[in-house]
Amino acid sequence: MAGWCVRAVRQSYSLVAVPARIRASSCLLCTATQQKNGPGSEEAEKPDQSAAETLLMEEKTKLEDQMKDMTEKYKRALADTENLRTRTQKMIEDAKLYGIQGLCKDLLEVADILEKATDCVPKEEVTTQNPHLKNLYDGLMMTEVQIQKVFTKHGLVKLNPDGQKFDPYEHEALFHAPVAGKDPGTVTIVTKVGYKLHGRTLRPALVGVAKAP
Repeated sequence: MAGWCVRAVRQSYSLVAVPARIRASSCLLCTATQQKNGPGSEEAEKPDQSAAETLLMEEKTKLEDQMKDMTEKYKRALADTENLRTRTQKMIEDAKLYGIQGLCKDLLEVADILEKATDCVPKEEVTTQNPHLKNLYDGLMMTEVQIQKVFTKHGLVKLNPDGQKFDPYEHEALFHAPVAGKDPGTVTIVTKVGYKLHGRTLRPALVGVAKAP
């Protein structure tokens, strides 16, 4: 009887203990699963975040490079536009100043003829006793003076470098010859006067230049 009672108690204890063991095992299994999967899940999310940040940084760098490139192009375009405006303005000013260059060259021939005509008149013959020649000479001189005034008004200046140092930018040497009392490189004779238009040589003076003996 006593043995039967002991067996009954043991069976009852087993029935009570089994569910507790099952619950404990389930808790241990869940804990182990969380410990196994939990850090891995966080680590899996971190690479995704890092990849997104990398893409954003690359896009930001790309946009910054594009902005720098566009800024440089804009600055170059502004500089080119300013240079073009400056060149155009200078061309307009030059056209205003030198647009009459062709006309002036043609008128220089007229001035040369007037000068030669007055130089050919014998000064001793220009008297009141010879009124016709005197009137003609006076008319030529007045015309020459007037045309020189017109030239000066429009920036055309005569170059008569007799006795000056030879300047290749304003003079054209026809010959070089030793001349007593003249330093080498000095203009000794002017065969044809030159002209400058607003500081630019329109026609060089034709000259003879002294050289060392």
